[in-house]
Amino acid sequence: MAEYRRINVDGVVYYGKHLILTARSCNANILETQKIADFITRLVKKIDMVAFGGCVAERFGGGIEVGISAVQLIETSAIVMHTNDQARDMYFDVFSCKTFKEDAVIDFVKEVFNPKTINYQVLFR
Repeated sequence: MAEYRRINVDGVVYYGKHLILTARSCNANILETQKIADFITRLVKKIDMVAFGGCVAERFGGGIEVGISAVQLIETSAIVMHTNDQARDMYFDVFSCKTFKEDAVIDFVKEVFNPKTINYQVLFR
């Protein structure tokens, strides 16, 4: 019963695509809860997903661990971001059982947050 798997990569069918991205030394947008929520809301449309509810973005933590965490449920899974204020780093995941263009996500991260470096990997599950 594998009909729920719909992502086909080189003849192998998977349930979901998972982009795992780390962006380091981002601009000041990474420090603003509303800018992060707006980024995620716009990203949902850019990668042709459907939001389920609104984006939740909150700053919390203590000491060197203060940052923002954001979650946006999408009809096909979720988009999750965690940041670190002190380093201005971002840890970002997009997981969906509907395929999407990871280059569109990466380009949008660059446009909005202008990180010094980006590392990423794509997993099929």
